[in-house]
Amino acid sequence: MAGMLVRGRLLKLSSSVLRFRPKTTYVVLLPENILDTEEDNALLRTDGLPQFDQLTPEKCVKGMGKLALDYESGVWAVEERARDPKEPKTFDSIIGELDKLESPLNTAWSTVKTLYTVKNNEMNTNTYLKIHERARKARVHKFQSQHIYEACKNIYASDDLDEAQRRVVHKYLLESRLNGIELSSDKSNSFTSKLKKMEIEKDTFRRKVAESTSRFSYYLNDSNLVRDFPDTLLKHMAVDQSRYKQGPWVITLQPNVYHSFLEHCPSTELRRNTYRAFNMRASNHIGQELSNNPHIDEIRGLRGQQARMLGYKDFAHMSMETKMAGSVDNVLSMITSLLAQAKTAQDKEMTSLQEFAESRGFDLQLQAWDIAYWRRKQKRHLFNFDETQLRDYFPFEHVFVTLLEICSELFGISFEEIPDQVPTWHPDVRFFNIFDASGDYLASFYMDPFQRPGEKLQTRADSSWSLSIRCRSDIAKMLPVTNLVFNFTPPASEDQPALLSFSEVTVLFQKFGSAMQHLLTTVPYTEASGLTNIEWDAVEVCSNFMQNWLLEPAILQRISRHYESGLPLSGSSIKELLASQVHMAGYDLCSELYWAHLDMELHTRKDFWVDIARELWPCYRPFMLDKYDAHLCSNMAIMTDVWAAAYYSHLWSRMVAADAFQAFREPHEADSELGARFRSTFLSLGGGCHPSEVFRSFRGRDPSPDALHVLCNFTQQST
Repeated sequence: MAGMLVRGRLLKLSSSVLRFRPKTTYVVLLPENILDTEEDNALLRTDGLPQFDQLTPEKCVKGMGKLALDYESGVWAVEERARDPKEPKTFDSIIGELDKLESPLNTAWSTVKTLYTVKNNEMNTNTYLKIHERARKARVHKFQSQHIYEACKNIYASDDLDEAQRRVVHKYLLESRLNGIELSSDKSNSFTSKLKKMEIEKDTFRRKVAESTSRFSYYLNDSNLVRDFPDTLLKHMAVDQSRYKQGPWVITLQPNVYHSFLEHCPSTELRRNTYRAFNMRASNHIGQELSNNPHIDEIRGLRGQQARMLGYKDFAHMSMETKMAGSVDNVLSMITSLLAQAKTAQDKEMTSLQEFAESRGFDLQLQAWDIAYWRRKQKRHLFNFDETQLRDYFPFEHVFVTLLEICSELFGISFEEIPDQVPTWHPDVRFFNIFDASGDYLASFYMDPFQRPGEKLQTRADSSWSLSIRCRSDIAKMLPVTNLVFNFTPPASEDQPALLSFSEVTVLFQKFGSAMQHLLTTVPYTEASGLTNIEWDAVEVCSNFMQNWLLEPAILQRISRHYESGLPLSGSSIKELLASQVHMAGYDLCSELYWAHLDMELHTRKDFWVDIARELWPCYRPFMLDKYDAHLCSNMAIMTDVWAAAYYSHLWSRMVAADAFQAFREPHEADSELGARFRSTFLSLGGGCHPSEVFRSFRGRDPSPDALHVLCNFTQQST
């Protein structure tokens, strides 16, 4: 087989936008290791569980090449069927066939991503990106077909679709339209050119942030300055880790150093200098050659042009097409509503913090670089909060087993561990099956809990993932499988179990919430099952919902058990722990609201970003904007990542989750009944139903920010 002609009209440039070529263009794709078979390459065996013990990076590269080519060939066949006027154009014949093609490619792609995460020493970044790019190009192939697009428009107009089918077809039409499929040939070329330019600008932005971050370093030799630093921070700062207690140490702007340094450094001058260095990265203050100011304007301008070419007022209004909020006005309304009580709480918190700092000898007005240091000290003073001692009450095995029990009771499911029967990538990895109340098999998941330095990917201290390995697809006869990957501290010795910090307990509950939504879906199509096709501002609802259970005293008592005495946390300790979780919640929420509002204004207005920031800053922040502060110049989440005109999404998910959780605090229904309804809505429907309808089905109304005020303790503070 020398080669195969396929249509080549589309290459993806970002997570939301693709390049579109005229429909008359063809390219020749040469065969990619087509001699690979299921017998000699385990990646091609996508019907069962992945054979991780038989996979190598080389096999992954070859296997993905073959699967990508098979997928593209299959899409071409669907396109030919859509082109033929004699062929019926139905959901099953078009979308159903695409769904059938999707499952093997997605399963293999997800398997490779798992290996990249858990075997990063073998599956390095360059190899993974090569595989990722090949799979991505293959997957977007279906969005380049004008014939499939027209067929789907006719299918969508019919009355024969159920809600999940309608969502799948709508997703295809929307993605194709946002990728420019309706543009004329001339506009299509211009559209492609602008997206190419935008990617270049984003790459330059990232490079300048990385370079300016790496330029700053400051050496410390004074052991008095680091006397209160935790060992983890000292190790990150130590020039020689074998002598981390003796020094010398170096201050850097890397996240694992910077944030903890501001919390523990007793020198106001050092905190100020480090804060300023962090917030003037990639700005004019450190040199024109590393300034991102021109790239901010260019990226904003290109995003606006992209949106207007597709028929939208601006980039923010285009972004709303894929969001639960639905409109910019709804987002701004949420921000205004949350700010009303958050600002009042922040004012009280700042007054209290200033008084506390002064009582400890601080004779200056608190500034941005002082907050982390003094809030840590105040938190310890108010709540006698000791993270190290608290670990003793959260042995991993007890917390994990109790979490399974809680999910069993809430959602009417059971878990069964399958030891030593499923191929995994490390002896620490465990495998579980999930069954419903009648004993029918539903799904499976892997649990990989502990750090493996040098082997497991760890981009920050709390790096964790809920990774889909297989999506549900009734057409392809596949049920869901996911992988939970954490970087918890392993047992210190054979005599002591692995102990979790409370923040690690929180991460465990969060990721398990996401996993439940993937694993308990009843939507039968790959493109809408589980977390797939959920609007971005609703995708974190289930993770936040599960995290909210840690605000319940009864749950904290249940999951806590001292690893030696077996006793749970006392009532007074639980009370202090819960109070510590909302310490300065108003300050934190105002900060989030500032970024969310700034993001929206950047993508609805053309004013210089500094002018917008100066206008918004006093509405949200309790101190003057420092003259050296150029915070947007290093914000990659908004400027280069997927959160442009979507930064508010984290807050929206928290708001929806808080309102859903509040139902369990109301005395109308038993938790088991509410849990069953939560499962039949949020966990079951996934991307097969618009999240607004999912919420209404569960709560009987639209979401309100009131419950988030309660969780943040704002209601009590205002009374």
